[in-house]
Amino acid sequence: MSDGHLAVIDMQRVFADPASPWATPWYADAAAGVHSLLPAFAGRVTFTRFLAPEDPAGAWRAYYDRWPFARRPPDAGLWELTDGFADLADHVVDATTFGKWTPRLASRLGPDGRLVLAGVSTDCCVLSTALAAADDGVEVLVVSDACAGVDDDSHLKALQIMELYRPLVRVTTIADLLGEPGP
Repeated sequence: MSDGHLAVIDMQRVFADPASPWATPWYADAAAGVHSLLPAFAGRVTFTRFLAPEDPAGAWRAYYDRWPFARRPPDAGLWELTDGFADLADHVVDATTFGKWTPRLASRLGPDGRLVLAGVSTDCCVLSTALAAADDGVEVLVVSDACAGVDDDSHLKALQIMELYRPLVRVTTIADLLGEPGP
């Protein structure tokens, strides 16, 4: 059993669907990795969802001008967790930002909690969440083989960037994480 709290970042249809402009090519591999982690974190899992804001402000206006397909309400199908996760998501945190380190997610950890991150996209929402949590003093572990980026190069670069933040952020693998002794 691994200690900490697992945040499963944005395992949504918009990133899984190969026809989506935001498709993550290795989504299925990340999903398999997440599934392998879930038993070790029973009762300590939060799923997140990226949603478009109702009324984008500031630089987000230009962002959604570039990606108008994403201007959909929170109940639109593209924002749903994929079938493999929808029934498992007892706790879901929605955010209109890349980073999912919100007060709701923070409250799930406890005062000295460890945050374990998996999901998509390594080079966007996972990275943004990891750095914000680390800035807040949280120990962050990013499970490299339970994440996927927009492409292999971006995934690897994001992992390398996060590794620069040691000891606040540490990149690990499923095998290494699950092999760690419990509390």
